Amino acid sequence: MALYEHVFLARQDLAQAQVDALAEIATKIVNDNEGRVVKTENWGLRSLAYKIAKNRKAHYVMLEIDAPGSVIAELERQTQINEDIIRYMTVKVDTLEEGPTVMMRKQDRDRERRGDREGGRGDRPDRGDRPDRGPRRDREEGAE
Repeated sequence: MALYEHVFLARQDLAQAQVDALAEIATKIVNDNEGRVVKTENWGLRSLAYKIAKNRKAHYVMLEIDAPGSVIAELERQTQINEDIIRYMTVKVDTLEEGPTVMMRKQDRDRERRGDREGGRGDRPDRGDRPDRGPRRDREEGAE
């Protein structure tokens, strides 16, 4: 059997439970047709580069699939019919990626960065800690 990565974008107004249900439906289609879903990753609600069907954001979901080509054809046919999915793409790959994908590692790295400076802006001093720079020019020039 061949290996595929199937990514779909769901409408921004869907709840997370509805997005998870879409991923379950795709998994069921693959499993019912003699294939198997190796891994499912939810990349979350992300901004789009341009509007698609009046949506500025979309829920991204990726499935790693081990199945014959006929299963992928059926999955794509069902995906086209679903009104909640605004875009999809399936790519045949040589090997499936071990561990989390690049998108998940990026989210973890971003989360860590935000956690490091929760209380402020990292090494930057607060405004009250700035050295006195003297009077402002508009005050110097006789503004009364």
